[in-house]
Amino acid sequence: MLYELAAFSLSGDAITGVRNGADVLLKSLFVGLGGRRGLLIFDLLLLAVGLTLVLRDRRRNPGPLQPRIFGGMLAEAIVGGLVFGVIAGALTALLLNGVPRLLILQAPALTVPTQLTVALGAGIYEELLFRVLLVGGLALFARRVLGWRPMPAGVMAALVGATIFSAFHYVGPYGDPFSLSTFVFRLIAGLLFSAMYLVRGFGITAWTHALYDVFLILAM
Repeated sequence: MLYELAAFSLSGDAITGVRNGADVLLKSLFVGLGGRRGLLIFDLLLLAVGLTLVLRDRRRNPGPLQPRIFGGMLAEAIVGGLVFGVIAGALTALLLNGVPRLLILQAPALTVPTQLTVALGAGIYEELLFRVLLVGGLALFARRVLGWRPMPAGVMAALVGATIFSAFHYVGPYGDPFSLSTFVFRLIAGLLFSAMYLVRGFGITAWTHALYDVFLILAM
């Protein structure tokens, strides 16, 4: 909601203007099929899936909601956002046999509020697109159609998903100039986010991703 309100206030529209690329890609598919009505269908579908998952979890755990759990999740995401770049950068340097210049999010010609808005969108929409839909879909395809075991299916899905996730950042008018160090960094980041999604779930992964981008922008 923070992202959608901020993006709408900056552009005055629900899909145009400067938005996260994964957001535009997902919504454009629905707009292409149903015009502006397709955007409403997208929003309703996203809301319905979210409510379904909430109701499923409430049936499994019918007790009262515990604020300390949400506070713990937020604290974990803040710590993850602070240390994520250090870990990914160290693995990148190890893989490339040196310390690359990791100016991963070189500041584009955008205002800071716009950059922060796009960063918030990265948490929800990039994780939804690349982890939930892409990695989850590839793993399911490998298991159900190709007959692979869960472990090789998951490894294949994570590798392919991370490669596409990294390449996605160089596409479009606001894409970054390609370099080996940034591509490898994002490839490793995609693998780390996939592992985090499998171990800790979507909520913490999405907030870790968003807060990492936010912290990086504020540090520039």
